[in-house]
Amino acid sequence: MRVLVLGSGVVGVTSAYYLAKKGFDVTVIDRQPAVGLETSYANAGQISPGYSAPWAAPGVPMKALKWIFQRHSPLALKPDWSLWQLEWTLKLLQNCNAKSYDLNKERMVRLAEYSRDCLSELRADAGIAYEARTQGTLQVFRTQKQLDAEAKDIAVLSRMGVPFEHLDPAGCVAVEPGLASVKDNLLGGLRLAHDETGDCQIFTTNLAKEAQKLGVKFRQDVTINCLLTHHGKLTGVEISTQNGAEVLEADQYVVALGSYSRELMQGLGLDIPVYPVKGYSLTVPIINSDVAPISTVMDETYKVAITRFDNRIRVGGMAELAGFDLSLNPRRRETLEMVLNGLFPNAGDTSQALFWTGLRPMTPDGTPIIGKASAIYNNVWLNTGHGTLGWTMACGSGQVLADLLANHQPAIQTDDLSLGRYAGSRYNKSADTTPAFNNRA
Repeated sequence: MRVLVLGSGVVGVTSAYYLAKKGFDVTVIDRQPAVGLETSYANAGQISPGYSAPWAAPGVPMKALKWIFQRHSPLALKPDWSLWQLEWTLKLLQNCNAKSYDLNKERMVRLAEYSRDCLSELRADAGIAYEARTQGTLQVFRTQKQLDAEAKDIAVLSRMGVPFEHLDPAGCVAVEPGLASVKDNLLGGLRLAHDETGDCQIFTTNLAKEAQKLGVKFRQDVTINCLLTHHGKLTGVEISTQNGAEVLEADQYVVALGSYSRELMQGLGLDIPVYPVKGYSLTVPIINSDVAPISTVMDETYKVAITRFDNRIRVGGMAELAGFDLSLNPRRRETLEMVLNGLFPNAGDTSQALFWTGLRPMTPDGTPIIGKASAIYNNVWLNTGHGTLGWTMACGSGQVLADLLANHQPAIQTDDLSLGRYAGSRYNKSADTTPAFNNRA
């Protein structure tokens, strides 16, 4: 059976790999010249199942109002004057209650823990390298209010059976010696020893090579012009290449276009709640490894993650609701530099850092959308909406998708990962149309 995967980020490539392992004939298309060059390119680098949590949480609306007026805010709103931005934000606010938070976090942790296990198995089977580290993640707290809020997350972790450690400042320094000089600024930390780190773009590149060994074909520098449908089935994807237009046909189609998935699905009459939440990162060369982080340290105050690679430090974070704007805001760089130099002074040379921004495809409840797109177009599948956790959830999402497409029972519960959890999500156009979709592959 032929499967066409749209998108060659980490989610698209892992989908292709696991589909090929199931015996499918897989082709991947993407507008970039190589795999992993958009959201997967310079993300925070953390694989943190235990810290998988929705942005929509109790207290966030009041925090957001305060953050808007802070210079180093973890959240920024830049109105694009679209109804879509307003609707998505309202849906997120509707999830900012204790019941929804617990439900959303539980299913996110379920998928993320499974994904970490899938990654471990893949790494053992394929011997894939990506500057991986397995020393865990440490979330550091600066205020008593943050320590008090930690209890809610610990309760969910306990229910999910995720091992954790609550550490005092001395304990934080024991696991991350580079924090010694700032120990007095910390009140404690939460450590998840089973979390991992790694360079997502290197992983995606090397996994694509493994997928090619299984027969997966990659078509890069491809632009999607439109989708072709007939009698309730997607029959082809018209693309443009340097050699002109052509139509790619398959039996099944997987949409893994991240933030651009929504516009494509609108062409089929389906409105999926995936919004581009802008994030930033710095990739900093290490100048003193003795005071650099060992693994990942998450600063709860500024919602910034600091991750150690071999000879580099990746500093990533912040959420900006600004549509598809990819401009680099120098104030965000200032915040990332401040957090790194504040926790690990003299560890890296920020003047030589690579400043980057990417669009995280985020749902209002934080959980990705994995499964069949519609009962009408039943050969179209979604694997999108992972938000800040695409790297954390990629392998598990790819395996789940491959199982579902092969009509095999997934290893974890998946019914609450589908689009069906959103009331009113349905096709509203004829199944016999040819919708347009321009310049987004």
